[in-house]
Amino acid sequence: MTGSGGVCAATDVSRSETNRDALWKVVDSVCVPDMRLRGSPAPCAQVDLRRGFVVMKDIPGRAQVLLIPTRRITGIEDPQLLSPAGPNYWQAAWEARGSFEQRLGRRVPREAIGLAINSALSRTQDQLHIHVACLRPDVASMLRIRGGFIGLRWSDLRIPLAGRRYRAMRVMGEDLGPRDPFKLLASGDPLAHADMGRQTLVVAGYRSERGKPGFLLLSHLAEPAVGDRAHGEDLLDPRCTALRQVTP
Repeated sequence: MTGSGGVCAATDVSRSETNRDALWKVVDSVCVPDMRLRGSPAPCAQVDLRRGFVVMKDIPGRAQVLLIPTRRITGIEDPQLLSPAGPNYWQAAWEARGSFEQRLGRRVPREAIGLAINSALSRTQDQLHIHVACLRPDVASMLRIRGGFIGLRWSDLRIPLAGRRYRAMRVMGEDLGPRDPFKLLASGDPLAHADMGRQTLVVAGYRSERGKPGFLLLSHLAEPAVGDRAHGEDLLDPRCTALRQVTP
């Protein structure tokens, strides 16, 4: 699979309901071998063999991309993600916004960008993939208003986002660096650590009132008995309509 048609064919699997390993097969059997043998990431947009991830166009919108490890990792519940020596895939996903912006044909302000991983209950593929896209306009607006009230430790966010109650914490800095949201969630919230598979995790770009950059981490626990499967991707907007409300 090569060219634009190959990209479409490859990314269709991220929403497949029938083959939950389809995404992994594209990464492991197509993108990585193509990079090793031909020096080309196709049908992926990027393959980083040293750091162990690929970047692939997702189906929704014209720009949304996925960050996917090149090693077999099922999802947020996989214990490999909490290994002290494990890579910070969230930092790699934040860097992947360059591919996202290239597809949009413009720079995107950090406070309009969101990264998300769904819970084990709501995902359709059993290979870890982090969605990189714009935040929903209402979510971006709410986080701009409430961001300064979010502390440096996990606490309940008083106002719901997309109809769900989230917990939140703030991390300052231009990049995440070694600060891994998976580990921050597991170490900072004992209930989350006990049942990571029911968690969804979203990382939103943030800028303080004084202009200092950072991130807002958002987590939510699935409650399947009431139809809540913890689908953090709901906070994203593949159409990037938030760009109309946030000026670069």
